Amino acid sequence: MGVGTDVVQLKGRAMRILVTGTEGYLGSLLAPRLMERGHEVVGLDSGYYMTGWLYQAPAGGPMGRPQTIIKDLRNIEAADVEGFDAIVHMAELSNDPTGELRPGITHEINHQGSVKLAELAKAASVERFIYMSSCSVYGIAPGELTEESPVNPQTAYAECKTLVERDLGPMADDSFSPTFMRNATAFGASPRMRFDIVLNNLSGLAWTTKKIAMISDGSPWRPLVHALDIAKSIECALEAPRDAIHNQVFNVGSSAQNYTVRQIAEIVADVFPGCDLTFGDGSDNRSYKVSFDKIYSQLPGFECEWDAERGARQLRSVFEAIDMTDDIFKAAPFTRLKRLEELLRTKQLDQDFYWASSVDN
Repeated sequence: MGVGTDVVQLKGRAMRILVTGTEGYLGSLLAPRLMERGHEVVGLDSGYYMTGWLYQAPAGGPMGRPQTIIKDLRNIEAADVEGFDAIVHMAELSNDPTGELRPGITHEINHQGSVKLAELAKAASVERFIYMSSCSVYGIAPGELTEESPVNPQTAYAECKTLVERDLGPMADDSFSPTFMRNATAFGASPRMRFDIVLNNLSGLAWTTKKIAMISDGSPWRPLVHALDIAKSIECALEAPRDAIHNQVFNVGSSAQNYTVRQIAEIVADVFPGCDLTFGDGSDNRSYKVSFDKIYSQLPGFECEWDAERGARQLRSVFEAIDMTDDIFKAAPFTRLKRLEELLRTKQLDQDFYWASSVDN
């Protein structure tokens, strides 16, 4: 059900790569792809979302899935990053609602934890540090935004992204190359699924209820990018000449995939037969269009292979194959905020988001 890649001959040397967030939506797709390309991958993950598979994960080719260390980002030590050529860092509290649940803890993990990881990486002579940032750093802004546009974060999640970029940039030198990947809003199937992002959520509603009832008029703009195209951008950044990625910011996506929310909903409704689509008259001021010219011109080998329609069709195929029910669609592991609230309510996590030493019966 996952879309894999053919084993390819690397243009350069194979690397030993630490990937944080291997048990997440993107990491569960990325790690097997990197292994298929001949890299040695070690994972690191908090384990918050390890309870649920939407479908069986690809085995990572002949190498199997990566060894993954279950550890909180705030507890990373020097020994955890020694011996790696590169780190791909995506293990943060993800999306705006989750970030607002505990803004102070979001800053501890997403900002302070990420900077600490980079500092340890540099001290351990890790050459490349690929950081998963987000187009959400642009917030509310007119026109088509480039990597040079001012940032205007509106949430704790987006603010932390801007702070990590700010703090890691000055660390760049002849032996340490940070790269900042500002992803558009992701979509597409993953074994560690997320249904709290727009196209995936609308597709789940179309499948389980045959109805998409929009509260807003759908006029805001959203840039989208498929999860596998995000994985491809990381592959390209890892394998590119150092000069191409050293201390660079890349918007990750395609200019052709700047959609209005209305367009996204209409595409999904067309892919799922019998889906009733309605719009409201409410408004959403989170609207922005993004230019992706830089990544196409400066990152060798990158090009998006997916658009919204193909992604919606992929999701429909997955839903058909697993006979997805409403209970699966609404299950806590597939919605970031719902899962964290569940872990807090059941006291599996303490109020600081650390795993509890015991659970009261």
